[in-house]
This record gives sequence, structure tokens and C-alpha cells, in this order.
Amino acid sequence: MLYFIVLFTLLAGFWLLLSGQWHNPLLLAFGLASSLFAAWIGARLNQAGPAGPGPVLLLRLPAYLVWLTRKVVRSNIDVVKCIWKPTQYPISPTLRRLPTLQRTAIGKTIYANSITLTPGTVAVEVTETEILVHALTQAALEELAAGEMNRRVQQVEGGAR
Repeated sequence: MLYFIVLFTLLAGFWLLLSGQWHNPLLLAFGLASSLFAAWIGARLNQAGPAGPGPVLLLRLPAYLVWLTRKVVRSNIDVVKCIWKPTQYPISPTLRRLPTLQRTAIGKTIYANSITLTPGTVAVEVTETEILVHALTQAALEELAAGEMNRRVQQVEGGAR
């Protein structure tokens, strides 16, 4: 029940923030109804599977998304450098399997999607213990292999700090 309440509150707040429809009763009703429906589906999905991270993940996610946004911007700048100055910043495509610290499917999904969202890297395959990553440059792969993103996703998931 707590998961449903937290999810509904976040969805409704996000909808209100993005829509700006504070004074139209019909649109407010539709927005709240769609938030209720989405939260109901989310709560049912959370009950259907094994015990997952629950509402704590929703509370830890915003701070991670801020960090990921900065990471995406920095990686985007690195990719632009490779395009504009290929002799100074050579492209060296690389594949490597990186270990995962995540225990749940949602944790592995967040980690793989974070890798793919970061320009210059793509999560190609996800297994129980590792992710196959393609990187545009060796430096990008080494940065991923250092494990900061892996640890941060583990913290979001609720693992060790």
C-alpha cells in the first residue's frame, strides 16, 4: 500500500508539474485518474514479482538522475571532441564484459539503461553477473570499468554504500 501511495503521489505531482493545468477541473480529473491507474498497475506489477526494492528506490532515484544527467553531458562533450578532432581524440571501439553489483532485475535494468543513455556507450547484453558493453573509446570503457556508475545504481537499488 505504501508503494502505491508513494508512486501515485510522485506521478500526480509530476503530471501537475509538466501539464500546468491547475485551474481546469476536467483536465485535473483526467490527470489524477491516469496517475491512479498507472500507480495501480505499478503496484500490481510490484506484487506479481519477487520482493523488489519498493518505494525506497523511488525516493533515491531523483539524486541519481541528477548525477546521470551531468554524466551524459560530459560524455556528450567527449563524443563531440572525437567527431571534431579525430586525430587528437581517436575513436577506438571496444567491447568488454563488466561485472554488475545489482541484485534485482530493476537494478540491472537501471544500470544497463544508464550505460546506453550515456553517449559513446551501449549495453549490448545483460546476464545475471555482467553486462557486455560497447564503447566508442577505450577511455569511456575504462571509466565505466572503474565502477562509479555501478556503485551508484547499487545505492539506488538499496545495496551497500
